[in-house]
Amino acid sequence: MVQPRPVRVFAVSSGKGGVGKTNVSVNLGVCLNELGHHVALMDADMGLANVDVLLGLQPKYNLSHLLSGERSLEEIIVEGPGGLKVVPGSSGLQRMSELTVGEQAGVIRAFSEIGSDIDVLIVDTAAGISGSVVNFARACQEIFLVVCDEPTSMTDAYAFIKLLNRDYGVFRFQILANMVPDERQGLALYTKLCKVTDRYLDVALNYLGAIPQDDYLKKSVQRQGPVSLLYPQSKSAQAFRALARKAEALPMSDAVSGRLEFFVERMIEYSSAAAL
Repeated sequence: MVQPRPVRVFAVSSGKGGVGKTNVSVNLGVCLNELGHHVALMDADMGLANVDVLLGLQPKYNLSHLLSGERSLEEIIVEGPGGLKVVPGSSGLQRMSELTVGEQAGVIRAFSEIGSDIDVLIVDTAAGISGSVVNFARACQEIFLVVCDEPTSMTDAYAFIKLLNRDYGVFRFQILANMVPDERQGLALYTKLCKVTDRYLDVALNYLGAIPQDDYLKKSVQRQGPVSLLYPQSKSAQAFRALARKAEALPMSDAVSGRLEFFVERMIEYSSAAAL
């Protein structure tokens, strides 16, 4: 019997909005596809889902149609640029906590089946520390925390790390500096964050690198496409490729959750517990 290949599940999160988190998710997915991976991007911003807008997609169905049983996962997935598979978001997390046992089994089975077609799932969470963001982040194997050079970004990133560490025992975070002038500034932000966490928390922060400020990134947003495809020679596109190489090199930390259905089981468990 052929064993299903392990699936990597990455959450892309931020303490505050406006730091370019969804752009990171999209371009990371495209660049991982370029490296030979099969990537799905789940838009988990349950209030302001915007992956489809950023990519110029017009999905007919979304996650809520899967949770209600109206559509299969295969039916709601939209083919994005560069071979990226997109699971459109909806205000579906509360519904997830209300699923019957039979519905839970159906959702888990749906993700299990798609798990045979992909080896990376990127979960683009909402910004902040709401219950839904925390639940999605906890269910993933790795948390990519996007920060930028703004005081509110850094303080909110620390609050995010503190909550997940002290209340839920999350120990490891991957830090990505976005919209910075250069690599030196990105490393300075990481160092600043480490000084605070080393003093007050028992966590391990890993530096993933920096995405530079880039006019081509703005142009790609206006054109509703990934900068890594529209302007592949730009500085930001090159930085996203470096990020993808670092992401694929991260060790598989949890063998049990190497199958995609474990991610969904965790989501249902955490959502149901939060609803009690």
